[in-house]
Amino acid sequence: MPSINLLPWREAERKKRQRDFGVAAGGAVVAGIAVIMLTMLVFSQMISAQQARNDRLTAEIAELEKSIQEIDGLERQKERLLARMEIIEELQKSRPEIVHLFDELVRQLPEGVYLTGLKQTGSRVEIRGVAQSSTRVSALMRQIDSSVWLSDPEVERVETKQAGSSRQSEFVVYAKQVRTGVEDEV
Repeated sequence: MPSINLLPWREAERKKRQRDFGVAAGGAVVAGIAVIMLTMLVFSQMISAQQARNDRLTAEIAELEKSIQEIDGLERQKERLLARMEIIEELQKSRPEIVHLFDELVRQLPEGVYLTGLKQTGSRVEIRGVAQSSTRVSALMRQIDSSVWLSDPEVERVETKQAGSSRQSEFVVYAKQVRTGVEDEV
C-alpha cells in the first residue's frame, strides 16, 4: 500500500516560516536597536568633544579678554606718562622764559616806578606797582610796547593817592609775554 503522509506538512512548513520570520524580525529589531544605540553613542561622543572644545575656547577667550584689559590699562598708563613727559618738556622749554621776563621787567622799568606785585597766568602778566606820577606809568607802557619779551600793554587802572606830603599813582598793567622760540642750552 502506498504510504500516505498524514502530517500536515504545509502547516509545519508555515510554522517554520513564521518562526524563521519571527527570529529574523527579532534579529532586525535587535540590530536596529543596536544601530540606534551605537548612533546615539557616537553623537553623544561628538557632542561631548564639541562641548569640551567650546569650554576650552571660552576659557581662552576669557584669558585673552584679561590680557586685552591689561593691555588697555598699560596703554592708558603710557598715554598718561607721555602727557606728563610733554608737560615736563614744555616746562623745560619755558624755564628760561621767566628769567628773560624778570630781566626785561628790570630793564624796561622807568625811574620812579616801583613794582608791588607780579602775577602770571599763561602768557598774560599782571604788573602792580606805584609810580611817582601817571606819566611814569605811560613811560612804562611805552617801554613794554617796545620790548622784545613783552607786548600788548593794557592799563586796568591808575589811581592817584595822597601819601603823606607826596602824591603817588597806584597802577595795574597787563602785558603779554612773547615766546620767541629761542632756547638757551642748560
